[in-house]
Amino acid sequence: MLFDLRSSGRRRTIKVIYVTLAFLMGGGLIFFGIGGGTALNGGLFDAFSGNSGGGSVDDRFKKQETALVAKIRANPEDAAAYAQLARVRFQLAGSGDQYDPNSNQYTSAGKAELRQAVAAWQKHLTLAGEKADSRVATSMVNAYIALNDTKNAVAAQEVVAEDRNTPGQYSTLALLAYQAGQTRKGDLAKDKAVELTPKDQRATVKAQLEQAKQQALGATGGTSGSGG
Repeated sequence: MLFDLRSSGRRRTIKVIYVTLAFLMGGGLIFFGIGGGTALNGGLFDAFSGNSGGGSVDDRFKKQETALVAKIRANPEDAAAYAQLARVRFQLAGSGDQYDPNSNQYTSAGKAELRQAVAAWQKHLTLAGEKADSRVATSMVNAYIALNDTKNAVAAQEVVAEDRNTPGQYSTLALLAYQAGQTRKGDLAKDKAVELTPKDQRATVKAQLEQAKQQALGATGGTSGSGG
């Protein structure tokens, strides 16, 4: 089960997800009030809800995957096709037998599909350069979290935050960076989130992010000058 914390890798995955969720839920009135949004919206929860369609949804995603693979074979330099392939594979990982909504756990097949998704995403990044698809990056943040890869989750969230430029997205970036031990990057994201927040709410947002930073440092045993 997802809540079985016996392995250290799973404990870290749970910590990242729950610290992020706890912060966002606690600050939800602030961030939703200012249109911040989070990387989790339209990402991880979309994958979970994909199970509602059963096998037909699974088949639809597989057909899309097959079509995109054929498109890429015809044009290996098609950056947009790689982005869409990453998104479809992320959705496929959360559909059919790849994800069990009862235990809240990806199956081995689901995790394998997530790894295929991030492989397509990395190829997209190579081809797209500074024009990476921020919509797909949202899904990739959650794919990396599910694979316990906080470093690449931070990188994907940077794409989202820089494109949308909202306090909620930079707050999410700060949280993930702190969890990944990238303290300097987290501080920069925190400062940007505060800057974009309405003046009457800045003190609250700053205090919440500072608290999240200290919790992350305490959990990882890091120092305020570590990371980057």
